[in-house]
Amino acid sequence: MSKPPVHAFFVGRAVAEALYEQLESAATNAFSELGKFDAEQRERLRQFTDKVVERANRAADEAMQTRTGTGTTSTTTDIQDIHPADLQVTIDELRAEVALVRSELQRYRSSLP
Repeated sequence: MSKPPVHAFFVGRAVAEALYEQLESAATNAFSELGKFDAEQRERLRQFTDKVVERANRAADEAMQTRTGTGTTSTTTDIQDIHPADLQVTIDELRAEVALVRSELQRYRSSLP
């Protein structure tokens, strides 16, 4: 290659290709790291949510045991096994208890001088 403009063209082209490869590699690595970070954050969020739900279930179990005075324990799998019909029955029972407490409260208030 005796002509400098032709040589400069090929050098410029080689530089552009090398830069493109470097940019492609950097972008690929950045997206890979971003994907890993996203997956780790999602896993941490899932674990945090599981812990919160487990604590809530445990607290609910303890509250139910205290309220009913029973010593039986239920696990989180027992709570997950509740069917919608069972849940509706529980809700109905709670509503009946609330109505009973309201009527007792009204009777108590009416008996006050």
